[in-house]
Amino acid sequence: MIQLGMSTERRKIVVFLVAALGAAALAFAPSPDGLSVRGQYAIATMFFAAVLWVTGVVPLAVTALSIPVALTAFGVYGDIDPALSGFADHLIFLFVAGFMLANALQKYNIDRRIALWLMTKMGSSPRRLILAIMLATAFLSMWVSNTATTAMMTPIALGVLAQVIGREEVLEADADDAEAFSNMQIATLLGTAYAASVGGVGTIIGTPPNAVVVTQLNAMLDYSIGFADWLIIGLPIVAVTLPLVWYLLTFHLYPPEIEDVSGARQQAREYLDEEGSLGPRGRRVAYIFTATAGLWVLGGFDLVFEGLLPSQWYTTIFGGPGMTVLGVESHQGLLYYVMVGLYAIPALVLADTVEWEDLVDIDWGTILLFGGGISLADALEKTGATKWIAETIFGSLTGQPILLVVAAVVLLVILLTEMTSNTATSAIIVPILIGIGGIFATTLGLTEVAAAVFLAVSGAVAASFAFALPVATPPNAIVFGSGHLKQKHMMRAGMVLNVLMTAILTGLIWLLFKFVWPGYLW
Repeated sequence: MIQLGMSTERRKIVVFLVAALGAAALAFAPSPDGLSVRGQYAIATMFFAAVLWVTGVVPLAVTALSIPVALTAFGVYGDIDPALSGFADHLIFLFVAGFMLANALQKYNIDRRIALWLMTKMGSSPRRLILAIMLATAFLSMWVSNTATTAMMTPIALGVLAQVIGREEVLEADADDAEAFSNMQIATLLGTAYAASVGGVGTIIGTPPNAVVVTQLNAMLDYSIGFADWLIIGLPIVAVTLPLVWYLLTFHLYPPEIEDVSGARQQAREYLDEEGSLGPRGRRVAYIFTATAGLWVLGGFDLVFEGLLPSQWYTTIFGGPGMTVLGVESHQGLLYYVMVGLYAIPALVLADTVEWEDLVDIDWGTILLFGGGISLADALEKTGATKWIAETIFGSLTGQPILLVVAAVVLLVILLTEMTSNTATSAIIVPILIGIGGIFATTLGLTEVAAAVFLAVSGAVAASFAFALPVATPPNAIVFGSGHLKQKHMMRAGMVLNVLMTAILTGLIWLLFKFVWPGYLW
């Protein structure tokens, strides 16, 4: 057991040794029935990575970089090249492009302007003001990382609150009595964090768990979910759950105790006025962002244009095995969403809006985490370890009602995410959920691939709905770290929302897969 008084440096070493020794013990233990030796080594690598990801004693990206080394050292792969292939996955570059595009938006404060504009238009009452903040946060979180969105929106929310309930109350960060914090303050800050998490579900690039499931489905099953496909998945979930979170926060858990918010709207107007008009470079960024988002969506409507365009043009634009206008056969399509994202980067430079230094200042740690997760998932799948783990853990649910299976997945992921970051949880659990597709295909009434997609997407979505603890998601940590609410407040709201969202997500995901998604996803 690690002593409470242990230094940080010593604790890191102890946890690392526990991870390494545990991995060695798993690797060299007698092989269980049905598991290959290489599969056993892949599981040992997963244990090593999981311990370090869950404890966070080293950065997530550092652990990710150790995965191909461990896989090669154990002999899961004969050489390191296939172990490193996950870091070159084409979807990795979609998120590189998305992060760079978000940097351009932030450089010209376009995200801040959108948030303030919404607040000036909607904030006519306390509840509507909170709703405006939540809508702005959720919308921005669809395109900018939920961490960056929350970091930007929290000071804006605090500045607006100062005009509503008094600067002294809002800035009271050291109050020992949890009752000293007003409901308006608590609901606004929790609403900001929760909206960032919920909004991130809306698009592929909104939050890391989305990226994890899309990249790992592609790596393990060669199954691609496009940008528009994910909108069909994400937007209904955001549209249903965000109003519910707002309603519970403002009508039941922490109903605002004030009436007049005119000062808050005026403060938002003053903030917006301080931004001034958007300059020519800022407008060009807005145009490029709008065009990129539009092309991402348009690329998903290929079936609409089939038969309307000449076959060569259709193949060139939307992709396919046929002849293109360039005189070659087979094409991924000019509107393939990874390519569209990469178009935006030279466009930003050519439009004289950003320098290279602006573009490279992105969260490379998350990019490396995606790559390490793909490498691990690929190794687990190729060695049969994923199937063995899935059968061992979830085999008892075979034959159970579909809603029970989905509820078990959603609840498990939410509980795991409460204890560690949603990104780490997704990297660990998504490959296992993909692996149980074959086990539950008959129960779910789907093909093995469809069942794997269903369960993996369910788990990835659930990873954004852990609301009770600061450690669960970066948005929770940011608003808690501001010192303007207590953990008691987050626990009270989060426990209620976790139970409710387990039920809501279970029913919503099942309904979407039964009546909406099949026509688009398979």
